Amino acid sequence: MNPTVPAALALLSLLLPGLASARTVYRCVQSNTVSLSTAPEPGSRCTAQQIDDNAVQTPNLWGNMGVFSGTLYEREQDGALVYSTRNLPGSRVFLKFTVATPPGEPAHEGLGKVGTPQLNRHAKQFKAAAKATGVDDAWLRAIAHAESGFDAGAISPKGAQGVMQLMPDTATEYGVADPLSAEQSISGGARYMKALLRRYKGDRVLAAAAYNAGIGAVTRYKGVPPYAETLAYVEKVSALYVRYREAMGFKVETPAK
Repeated sequence: MNPTVPAALALLSLLLPGLASARTVYRCVQSNTVSLSTAPEPGSRCTAQQIDDNAVQTPNLWGNMGVFSGTLYEREQDGALVYSTRNLPGSRVFLKFTVATPPGEPAHEGLGKVGTPQLNRHAKQFKAAAKATGVDDAWLRAIAHAESGFDAGAISPKGAQGVMQLMPDTATEYGVADPLSAEQSISGGARYMKALLRRYKGDRVLAAAAYNAGIGAVTRYKGVPPYAETLAYVEKVSALYVRYREAMGFKVETPAK
C-alpha cells in the first residue's frame, strides 16, 4: 500500500462512511470556511478531535452543510505529509470526495419540524447566562427551543422541568431552587451545558447527546447513543443552532475550497 494512504484515511474516516479508525483530526476555521486536516493549518483556528475506533457513530465535524463535493489535498508541513480539505500553498490534489452532512430540516420525535428562531423569548436571560458561562447564546437558545419551545412552565412525562428541561437532580446540582423560573432554569442549564462542553472538549454533538440521553449513555456507547430520539434531538439542535446564529447576525460557515 502507498505509505501516504493511511494518513489520508485519517481524514477520509470523517468524509466518507465506513472508514473510521482511531486518530486525531483537526477542524479548522478561517474566514467562516471550514476544513478538516490531519495537522493544524497555518492561518486557521483549529480544534483537535479524537476519533475512537469503537465509537458507535463517527462525529460530524463539518456542521450542517448539506451534501457537497470537495477535494482532499496533500502537502508537506514541518517535514511531514499533511492532508487537508483546504487548498493551501504547496498543495496537490490527492482525491475528490462527496460528503453528506446532517439535513437542515430534520424532524424531532414528538417535537415536529425545526421551526423559525424566536429571538424575543427570554432574551435578557439568555444573554446574561451566555456572558456568565461563556456558552454561545445561540447554542443555549437552540437547546431551549428543542427542549421546551421556551415554555417556562413545561414539565415532561419524565419529570424534566422549565425552559431548559432540567431533571430534578440536575437542577439541584446546579443550584436551581425554582426550575419553573425562566431565569433560574436558563442559568442552571447554561452552567450544566458548560460542564458538558468542558467534559467533551467543546464537541457540541456529544454535549447535546448527553443533555438528552445522559452522560452515562454517551460513555457506554462511546459516542452518540443509537437511540432514535437522541439521534433526532442532536440533528434538531444542530440545525437550530445554525438558524439562531444566522438570525443573530453571525456569518454561516461553509466548506473551504
